[in-house]
Amino acid sequence: MAIMECPLSYCLSNENNQEIAEGEAHARLDEETLSILPKFGEVLFISYRDIFEVSEKDYRIHLMLSSGETLTLSNLGYKYEDFLRVLSKLRNELLLKDMLMHETLRKSGAEAEFVLYAENGVEQQKGKCEPRLYETAMVILPEKGEIFRVPYSSISKINEEDYALAIEMESERRIVISKMGAQFDPFTTTLSRLMNELSIKVQSSLKELLPRANPMVLRQAARFMKEGRAAKRSDIESISPELWREMENKLDIMGLKEEYELLKSLSQQEKICIGLKRGLLGDLTGEYIWFLIPIYDTNETKPGNAVALEATSGEGGGKATYFFKLVSRKEYPTFENMEDLHREADNFIKKINQCMLAINFRREPIYLPDEKLEDPRYQKYKFAIAKIPELRLLRERFIGRVIHSSHEQWKKDVMDLLKFNVSTQNDDAKWRQGEKDG
Repeated sequence: MAIMECPLSYCLSNENNQEIAEGEAHARLDEETLSILPKFGEVLFISYRDIFEVSEKDYRIHLMLSSGETLTLSNLGYKYEDFLRVLSKLRNELLLKDMLMHETLRKSGAEAEFVLYAENGVEQQKGKCEPRLYETAMVILPEKGEIFRVPYSSISKINEEDYALAIEMESERRIVISKMGAQFDPFTTTLSRLMNELSIKVQSSLKELLPRANPMVLRQAARFMKEGRAAKRSDIESISPELWREMENKLDIMGLKEEYELLKSLSQQEKICIGLKRGLLGDLTGEYIWFLIPIYDTNETKPGNAVALEATSGEGGGKATYFFKLVSRKEYPTFENMEDLHREADNFIKKINQCMLAINFRREPIYLPDEKLEDPRYQKYKFAIAKIPELRLLRERFIGRVIHSSHEQWKKDVMDLLKFNVSTQNDDAKWRQGEKDG
């Protein structure tokens, strides 16, 4: 059933800006697709997932398609604003799932205005919107334009003044939300409660690990580990060496002792990071523990230039260790002192934490090869990859994953992967030996 229909003019151009088709047509907006129906001519049937970008100028709507083509819609008359608004809303609702934000909705329905500022303070986007509060993040659905997600743990400061919220993020971007009317107080109350709930979850998990820890230790550790971030060994030990030992013991209880000990023996141990998160994969429940282990050396012939990532709930099921390049393979041999490599490791570990938050800790879109993205089961990830820079970074740095078939096989494959990673200078090369679907 069509949600909106109207007459218009259209023009379809290829990547070289050459016109392929044009004329008068009837446009139909359905729940997941846009159809252009000419009186005589080829029908254009376009999924919102295939619209990578929407822009407007001089009452023309320009749609950049995944095929590289551009569809321009014009002559919508008085229906122009309504058509653009409905198109944006339908597309955003569908892409909300594709951009890995689909989790429990806690607050919606408010109308507001927003201004998004870039890192340099320049205004990036503004207009009317619906701000929604989910379990771990706020999502802004603009009336015109694309959704964006703000994890609560990425918020560094909130100022409330004259019925407006000025939200500063760790990335140094800033968003101001205003004109919410009677919804302002319920919205800010829910936002505050959700952010507090995340902090309580972290402190509660830490209290279970270290029952005798005093409140100050828990608060300090929670700052490093908010919303499941993996905290560095040196940071945790500066607060409580006992807490770090208990976190390592937790890995043993969860069935990762042998794997952790092997990777630890290869690593720069002071840089190891461990995190705790409830519902790590979004659609699963329970508590997960995960680690990041950087493996590198100034001797470029040693297996390395990698950061290992693994997560488990200790409840069985398929397990795998994921590996990412610390730096480019051409750059790695040029490092002559450990201090420079330590700096790269700190920066990349910080980025991995940010990336995992941005994709809500899902791993499937990281490792799927490009050819599998054409499979109908995985096409939803194409838009996410195009629009989430953190996901693109993880895919670019991804070396391969090692499946836990048996410990001996896992150990052999890990060493093969690490050796492979320093034996080639091709940054696009992926390790696949011993990998299974799953």
